[in-house]
Amino acid sequence: MKHNFGAGPCILPQEVFKEASQAVVDFNGLSILEISHRSPDFVKVMEEARENVKKALNVPNGYTVLYLQGGASLGFLISAMNLAGKHKKAGYINTGAWSTKAIKEAKNAGLEVVEVASSADKNFSYIPEFDVPSDIDFLHYTSNNTISGTQFKSIPDTDVPLVCDMSSDIFSKEIDVSKFDLIYAGAQKNLGPAGATLYIVKDSVLGNSSLENIPTYLDLETHAKKDSMFNTPPVFSVYVANLNLKHLLANGGVKAIQELNEKKAELLYNEIDQNPNFEGTTSVKDRSLMNVTFRLTDESKKEAFDKLWNDANIVGLKGHRSVGGYRASMYNALKIESVEALVNVLKSL
Repeated sequence: MKHNFGAGPCILPQEVFKEASQAVVDFNGLSILEISHRSPDFVKVMEEARENVKKALNVPNGYTVLYLQGGASLGFLISAMNLAGKHKKAGYINTGAWSTKAIKEAKNAGLEVVEVASSADKNFSYIPEFDVPSDIDFLHYTSNNTISGTQFKSIPDTDVPLVCDMSSDIFSKEIDVSKFDLIYAGAQKNLGPAGATLYIVKDSVLGNSSLENIPTYLDLETHAKKDSMFNTPPVFSVYVANLNLKHLLANGGVKAIQELNEKKAELLYNEIDQNPNFEGTTSVKDRSLMNVTFRLTDESKKEAFDKLWNDANIVGLKGHRSVGGYRASMYNALKIESVEALVNVLKSL
């Protein structure tokens, strides 16, 4: 058995893999890969997948759930275009590579961008304090930063519309959806395989952009009117996401998985903090539950440490090139036994 700490495509529960693999061969007589997205069988899957998001996150009335394509990278542009208001001006909290890219796309959308705070001065190793201007159309932030290993511990308090890229920590902890005007998230961390992007959008946002001539596909109202079926959706990704949501709900929901994620993070951070061979790379109060970044205190031990974790069937531990060191990504489906295996390796160095 391999222990997958990779930061990219997520691991999924074995039960989900098994059911999905069966559907590839036979999903009511056809493969899930070849059925029509207009067929009653898949329309039911899409409806369930949207409803299960609402159940898992207690989404209140007045919000629409969508599954689209393009990843969060397209979401950077979609969010800016759809939330543009009378000021054509947006505020961004810059906490890493993904928010930096979101800022670029907001500018490409024609908006004036105010960087209300940034942690670039320390290589994005902390969450900065900030004040929110009143003359912006919305405030955008990235809830969890996979590269640097930081995470917002509370939702920003603001009187302007709030937008969040939750690609790497959605469904990992309880959130109050009512505080947001738009949440978007690539599926491939805690929801399902790459291909689908989840949007949870306040209905009052739809059709109210101040920008003229938004491309049809980039207008969220287009997709809301068609129940995520304006064009062919990422059928398999949505199908597996729904399986995973059903598995999550059947096993205590987000509340239960949050408790497990906190235990996993505590176990690993405790070892990093007490082991003289290692040190964390982020501010302690801003540490991510999803992506634990750390490094050796003595680089001469790198070869020995790398051999230890490779021999222990651990994969995906190499840190991002912009940070270096190591990164243990602990998405929902990672079992605590895998974290224990990594802790044992750290202890053995």
